[in-house]
Order: sequence, then C-alpha cells, then structure tokens
Amino acid sequence: MKRNAPRLLLGGTGSGCGKTTVTLALLRAWQRQGIPLAAFKCGPDYIDPMFHTAVLGVPSRNLDLYFMEETQVCAALARRIPPDGLGVVEGAMGFYDGVSGTTDTASAAHLARTAGIPAVLVVRPKGQSLSLAAELHGFRTFAENTLAGVILNGVSAAMYPFYRTIAERSGLRVYGFLPPVAEAAIPDRHLGLVTAAEIKDLQYRLDRLADAAEQGLDLAGLAALARTAPPLEEHPEQILPLVSPPVRIAVAQDSAFCFYYADNLERLSALGAELVRFSPLEDASLPEGVDGLYLGGGYPELYAERLAANVSMRESVRGAIARGLPAIAECGGFQYLHRTLNGFPMAGALPLDAHISDRLQPFGYVELTAARDNLLCRKGERIRAHEFHYGVSSDAGDGFTACKPNGRTWPCAHVTDTLYAGYPHLYFGANPDFAENFVQKCAAWRGKHDT
Repeated sequence: MKRNAPRLLLGGTGSGCGKTTVTLALLRAWQRQGIPLAAFKCGPDYIDPMFHTAVLGVPSRNLDLYFMEETQVCAALARRIPPDGLGVVEGAMGFYDGVSGTTDTASAAHLARTAGIPAVLVVRPKGQSLSLAAELHGFRTFAENTLAGVILNGVSAAMYPFYRTIAERSGLRVYGFLPPVAEAAIPDRHLGLVTAAEIKDLQYRLDRLADAAEQGLDLAGLAALARTAPPLEEHPEQILPLVSPPVRIAVAQDSAFCFYYADNLERLSALGAELVRFSPLEDASLPEGVDGLYLGGGYPELYAERLAANVSMRESVRGAIARGLPAIAECGGFQYLHRTLNGFPMAGALPLDAHISDRLQPFGYVELTAARDNLLCRKGERIRAHEFHYGVSSDAGDGFTACKPNGRTWPCAHVTDTLYAGYPHLYFGANPDFAENFVQKCAAWRGKHDT
C-alpha cells in the first residue's frame, strides 16, 4: 500500500557548511507553525539525531544505505512521516560523499535518489562571488540527483540579494538564507558537535534559529517542495519473536555514554526486552534484577575522573561481567571495561589499558566476520558496522575480522559466549539475528538465575 510521506533532504557542499544548523532552524520554525514532523539523519551519526530529538521530543532515525536495504529505507520513511506533516532528512558530509570516498553509495545523493526525496543544498559562500554559481552548477550536473534548490547559510540580509542572483545562475531555485546567529552557535569537539544534553540553554538557541529561519527562509516554498515527493510503499513491520516474560537489559545512558541508534533500542524492546536506563556516572551500581547489559559509545574520556571515582559502580560492572552477565560494550563502553583509561581506573572487566590519541584511528564503514562462536553469532557470520574513535586499546581483540570497503582488514573485539566488547558500533538492522541472539542469551541467563 502506498501512502503520502512529504519529505525533504538537506544536503551540503561538505562538512562544516551548516547542515545541522539549517535543519534545526527549519524543524523548530515548522514546529512553531504546528506542522507534524519527523526527522532523520543520513549515515551512522549519533550526535545530530540527538539535536533533532531535542527539537521534536521524539526520536530521530538514521537512514543508512550501507546498513539498510532500499526497501527498508523507504518503508521507514513511509511509516514515520505523518501524511499531513513533513519529514526532514539531514544529509552527511558532502552531498555525493559515500562509501570509501570514491563512490556516492550510501551518500545523501544516493539516499535522495532511492527514496524520491527532493533535495536542497546548503552552501556557505564564504570567500566566493561568481565561483559560487560554478560550484552549484557542478553539484547540479555531476550525477543523477534530486537537487531542487539552495539555501545560503551564514549570509547577512544585506548580502543575500547579491548571493541569490549569483546562485540562481546555476539553475537551482534559492529558498532563502540563514544569517549568522552568534547566540545560537553550537560548539564542537573531537568527535563532532557537543551533545544536545550538554547545552543548558538549547531550547533558547533553537528558538533564535527559528526566528532567523522565519525571517530569511522560504518556509512555505520548502514545505511545498517536500509535498512534491512521490508516495512511498508502506510495508508492514516485521513481527519479531518475543521473549516471554520480558528480559531486563541495563542500558548505560548519561553524558559519558549516549551513542545509541534509536532503531537498535526499539528492536531490543520489540524482541521482549525491558530497557532499564542507568548512569555509570551517578548510580551506585547496576540496576537490580537485570539479565543483560548494553554499554554504548560516548565520551568516557571526558568523564574519566568521575567514572573512576564511582568505585561501587565499577565493581558492580566488573562483577557482573565476571559472573557471565550477557553484555555488549561498543567503543566508549568497551573502553569503560578496560583496567584504565588515560591512567584513570575503569571497571577492569578486561585486563587492558586504553588512552585517547591525538588522531582519528581506523574509521568508517566495516563488515565484521566472526572468528569464532560468541554472544551474538556463530563463526563466519557477518554484520555491517562502523568505527569512529580516537581511542587506542592495548589489545583491540580478535573475535571478529573487520573489513573496510577498500579491502583493508584487521582483527577487533573481545568476545565470549556472553560478551561482545570492541570499537565497532553495531547496527542491528544490518543483521537482526545479532539482536535476537543477545536477547535469547539474556533469557538464558534469567532462566539460570530464577531457579
């Protein structure tokens, strides 16, 4: 069955052009008009969806054609976009930047083509004049695309008519401008923007961005463009095998551990897991009566001293892992299981030491192949994942082999029958059996400890 799903993709000329700023401005401005909204992020990003969620109060979803089939992406849009509202998709990096940097596979352009999403290019024309027209013409004609317009970011009201005239020479419609809004600036750090939860006056900043959007952007024109998107096929959601009674999985969620795909958490819930949030920073121990543990990524290095000071929590986690509590620990969560991080004592569940380097480690999309049977799968089974970290472990593990799209391989992850701990972040939609196996192992743990 087909259903209307009005939608718009905001692409960019490259990282740093202001896609997130423009996306947040649009979301808040349309929200203030009472338009029902859904937000999405192209690619494996965690931080931008946190900001989308902070605007709308409902989870933003990742759409990633490296992890998902084309039909999955279209179905997710059809299912989540209100037919009487709008879906806003924020692109990743530059519009055509895809897997391995040499193709547009899994890029914003690929996503827009696949799902029939009209795209608007965000450009920051600093240090340009007529060259802006040449740049935009190149984006418009480089490859098959759905580009329909341009938004000029970081442009003053006085300079907007000048830049608009130049941009229009590319053949793309200009949908307005967003001026610099100093009081709404979002700071960044080594992994990207700071997280939404760290900005105490975020709602004030969002409102200031919306004020600017209402003054400078063609909100009605952008909404009309979104409504030109063709209907999408709506597929029924997959019925997952429920574990009954539900298992309880402790999920670390605080300033130090906050990188989770909304779809991953939803899938665990759909399989029959009750997700019990806790804070390794604030709580004294793991929640009582849990059957599993999920330690996501985040910024443990920024809170290493506080994590170290919470001795009772460290001992609780170490003891649980030692007793065989089924556990997934990704990236920052993996580092928390180390003996030390930057010299500070951590949980010590693994006899390893980690530190944060001054350069990005092997990063990007990978496919993981299991070297032996483990918590999540059998030997030889695979899942697509990604890495993005500055952390270095004294032993990154050998439970899986990671393979980049360019063919480069390396060993990674510590695994046992009850543990996955490694730098790669997993997306369960890329191999749903991994999530089901985890929940089943949690159920087996509960069964042993209920008797």
